[in-house]
Amino acid sequence: MGWMYLLFAGVLEVGWSFGLKYSEGFTKLVPSLITVVLLALSFMLFARAMRTIEIGTAYAVFTGIGTVGTVIVGIAILDEPFDMVKLLFVAILIAGIVGLKLVSKDKKAETAG
Repeated sequence: MGWMYLLFAGVLEVGWSFGLKYSEGFTKLVPSLITVVLLALSFMLFARAMRTIEIGTAYAVFTGIGTVGTVIVGIAILDEPFDMVKLLFVAILIAGIVGLKLVSKDKKAETAG
């Protein structure tokens, strides 16, 4: 379940990062409120994930999902520039996230065994 919490926390990170842009420095009320709510939910799920996932792995995966998601949504929605070098580095980030997932140990499995 920890990995699901982490996945949703990362997706919410994409949401609150865009909220920061649209809140215009927290000067717009509705985008600011949405940003704060998404941020709080994201960190709550992240904290839950760390109950069973090593902190280094959890943090790297959390920020990696947020980074990759924000780059992709920025390109798709905000018409941010896209080139093959950017795609290469996004692919490297994804490889790192998958790699950390593969080598991560489940804390609950360790304490049970």
